[in-house]
Amino acid sequence: MKKITFILLGIVLCCGCTHKPAPPHSNIGHQPIVQNRSSNSYSNNGKPPLPSQKPKTNPQVSQPVHTKSSTTTGVLAPSDIFERFSSAVFKIHTSTGYQGYQGSGFFISSNGVAVSNYHVFQGTTVGYEDIILSDGRTYKVTQVYHKSEDDDFIIFKVGITGTVNYINIASSTPKIGEKIYTIGSPRGLDNTFSSGEISQIRDNGNILQISAPIDHGSSGGVLLNSRGEAVGITSGGIDDSGANLNYARNINLITPYIPW
Repeated sequence: MKKITFILLGIVLCCGCTHKPAPPHSNIGHQPIVQNRSSNSYSNNGKPPLPSQKPKTNPQVSQPVHTKSSTTTGVLAPSDIFERFSSAVFKIHTSTGYQGYQGSGFFISSNGVAVSNYHVFQGTTVGYEDIILSDGRTYKVTQVYHKSEDDDFIIFKVGITGTVNYINIASSTPKIGEKIYTIGSPRGLDNTFSSGEISQIRDNGNILQISAPIDHGSSGGVLLNSRGEAVGITSGGIDDSGANLNYARNINLITPYIPW
């Protein structure tokens, strides 16, 4: 799987997915999922639009259905956070056609709009992905609404039938020292729950440095505050640092591009 590197205090961070970069010829005859799905087209001189830019609404995009989620306005016990929201997090399997990879993702609407890291899908093949819910049901990605390689996120539609549990997006960024929680699939271990604090906020607020343990396969999982709201997308860390030097992308990066 392709690795994403991010310079943090002069140290190169390794991405939290379980695959290594594919060989240069790996996509011959295949179509990368992040380039060929039906998606909104946002232009910024050939580059992904900046987070501050408001994307245009595509009238063909179906609007997510919002039903009441389990989120409350009060502080929740860690066990309650896991019980209420673990079913909104899923495991992702992707493939180039001959090499498979694994990451995580989570729902942000009841009709299947979801979020993950861009690098979880980067360079993989359309139709070879599996979105595996906590109850074992498996679906495909049916539409990509927006993606950004620079900010390492992708917003997409999972082809579910009916409705699913989802996680509300927080209206504010947590402060340094605040308690946070993660749910993802490190090393393929579904619905792994961990906790920690916001250690630092970097890159003008776009990167949340966290002390919660994450590992390969956690990429694309959810970072939650104590109210059970999504504040970030778990993205990577420094292997074998011994200091839990991990990071997440601020959820605010995706909010201008959510199709509602």
